[in-house]
Amino acid sequence: MKRLSMIFKSKANRALDKMEDPRETLDYSYQRQLELLQKVRRGVADVATSRKRVELQITGLEKQAQRYEEQGRKALSVGREDLAREALQRRSNLQTQMADLKVQHDNLQAEEEKLTTASQRLQSKVDSFRTKKETIKATYTAAEAQTRINEAFSGISEEMGDVGLAIQRAEDKTATMQARAGAIDELLASGALDDYSGGTKGDDIQAELDRMGGGMDVELELARMKSELGQGPAPQSAIEQGQPQQQPQQPQQAPQQAQQQPGQTQQLRQPGEGA
Repeated sequence: MKRLSMIFKSKANRALDKMEDPRETLDYSYQRQLELLQKVRRGVADVATSRKRVELQITGLEKQAQRYEEQGRKALSVGREDLAREALQRRSNLQTQMADLKVQHDNLQAEEEKLTTASQRLQSKVDSFRTKKETIKATYTAAEAQTRINEAFSGISEEMGDVGLAIQRAEDKTATMQARAGAIDELLASGALDDYSGGTKGDDIQAELDRMGGGMDVELELARMKSELGQGPAPQSAIEQGQPQQQPQQPQQAPQQAQQQPGQTQQLRQPGEGA
């Protein structure tokens, strides 16, 4: 039972410590000190009121004792000694009451001075506590802000941790999608996968055109080589590229010149001597 009680107390203490805000605790303590200071001031006011009431009573008794003294003198002046004796007796009773009231007045005055001194000391402590409280609160707030900033920078805070995990998941998914897209492109290019997006026909035509273009290049190259060797005419593409046209025609013009030379000889021999 003792261990169980200790466990519950430790859990409760940990929960309360986690829930406790030092700034709120300081504000509550300051509020309690203000309430205590208000009570002390109220006590000082009550003691001062009692002292003032005793002073008024003493003043009233002094006036009444003075009046009894005057009445005793008047009684003696007219020969009434008995009345004078009675007046002096009452005056004596009033003086006894005044003596008791003065003792009470002195006690109340001393109590009032003590409460006033205590109130001043308490006021000084409350002011000092208020200054210290504000300093501690400001320091705690700054430390809390600095802690949150450091946690945010290091990524160990709850908010930034969630953001960091989200960014990491997004980067992983992006990398996976990029790798998948690259792999599919390679498979489509190699023919391992068929493209069912509707562009297959166009791709086949383009492939056929590419093959035809490649075959024409081979034919043109073969014709050019034959023309260089004198086995055929030059290809049209070679003529368009600026190659000389008479190189393939030189073998054909040679017989014509050979045919024209005998004619020219005959024409020269007709006007001459001996045909």
